[in-house]
Amino acid sequence: MRARLQSILWVLQINFYLRDEMKKILIKDASIINEGKVVESDLLIVGDRIERIDREIKAEGMSTIVDAKGRWLAPGFIDDQVHFREPGLTHKGSIATESMAAIAGGTTSVMDMPNTSPPSTSREAIKNKIQYAMGKTYANYSAYLGATNKNIEEIKALVKGDACGIKVFMGASTGNILVDDPKALEAIFEHAQIQIVTHCEDSPMIDQNILRYKEQYGLDAPPHLHAEIRSREACYKSSSYAIGLAKRHGSRLHVLHLTTEEELSLFSTGEVADKKITAEVCIHHLWFSKKDYETFGNLIKCNPSVKEESDRLALIAGLKNQTIDVVATDHAPHLMSEKQLPYFDAPSGLPLIQHAFQMLFELSGRGDFSAPDAVKYACHNPAVLFGVKERGFIREGYFADLVLIDPEKNTIVNQDDLLYKCQWSPLENHSFSQAVSQTYLNGELVYDDGKVIGPASGRALQFTEK
Repeated sequence: MRARLQSILWVLQINFYLRDEMKKILIKDASIINEGKVVESDLLIVGDRIERIDREIKAEGMSTIVDAKGRWLAPGFIDDQVHFREPGLTHKGSIATESMAAIAGGTTSVMDMPNTSPPSTSREAIKNKIQYAMGKTYANYSAYLGATNKNIEEIKALVKGDACGIKVFMGASTGNILVDDPKALEAIFEHAQIQIVTHCEDSPMIDQNILRYKEQYGLDAPPHLHAEIRSREACYKSSSYAIGLAKRHGSRLHVLHLTTEEELSLFSTGEVADKKITAEVCIHHLWFSKKDYETFGNLIKCNPSVKEESDRLALIAGLKNQTIDVVATDHAPHLMSEKQLPYFDAPSGLPLIQHAFQMLFELSGRGDFSAPDAVKYACHNPAVLFGVKERGFIREGYFADLVLIDPEKNTIVNQDDLLYKCQWSPLENHSFSQAVSQTYLNGELVYDDGKVIGPASGRALQFTEK
């Protein structure tokens, strides 16, 4: 017994010694935006965790002291919808390039979509994809399994931790993994054991619109017609279908990138933790509206489409009243040469992850919602919805994924500063009223005043059992 106690004491002493030797970063006098409040406080990072949050933490014994007076400290953005283009589409982007852009913008965790080449439609493919990302991703990383008309056995076997969720394309998009068989959809919603996320547009309606406008305009239709071709009716029909399936089978459903006022009526209001059916809006649908096609053309062509100004305002209202739960980017880089093709040939999607958090804070500054609400939509709610383990909040014991923002420093979006492989943004020359100063990932400073600090140290996201 005495030998056992001595062994335990020896282990404890070793642990205390190792803990004492861990890197300690003290962030002083920050305005912490977290859980509905803005609080002036210090924050201590020990190793990869937030050790302590307190008004006065002594500076003795610290490896690094950061003077954050006058700056905001927020949790890292958790982006539940990105397209990092690996495997097979690396001429557009890569896990390395796009995750560097992510941390430069304060996004510390990402969930990658399956419509690559080949698409990620098996458990083995997802396992390999996540393993491949380790050592290449600068942000924490997970990936979706893509549903098809024929991979129900893979979906049945999928459990929490294998993937962040199951992506169901209920409207045609890139990657050719449209699920359009009603029996397959019924089986997916019946048997999925983890979160289902859906792209909701009705393909037959869209196909009819494409034929009609091609007859009228040929291949070079004006880009503003995208709002009519990927129509509000096509969105509502598909979203209501998905929600009907989820209610019938008791599934956990997250409908991605809402774009219309009408779709809001399909969802309930309330806290995300109390819902089984939830909604997301993308930052570009809060930022752009149909009038912007005149300026940006195919650069803001995306699926589902940017629609009316009244829809944009309704989506903001939906966030404020807790009908919509999450803000994401749907970050989808394409080459500028591809975007300059005639409308029908130009691909859908745009790169935004490097400035998405700033866009949210800019909307907050305009009075659309509060800064704590912006953090809730981008950080807290995705963590709760997907059960991301010990991230998304500034809490003692949680991973130190943190973003320091200077609200007094303007940022002009310049092509030379873009980290996307595609090297363009629809935000070029826009001036933000704040700047991302630093990003911390798992307790390490990974972005500092315009510079990404390597090596790539992103980890695989872990999930709770909920």
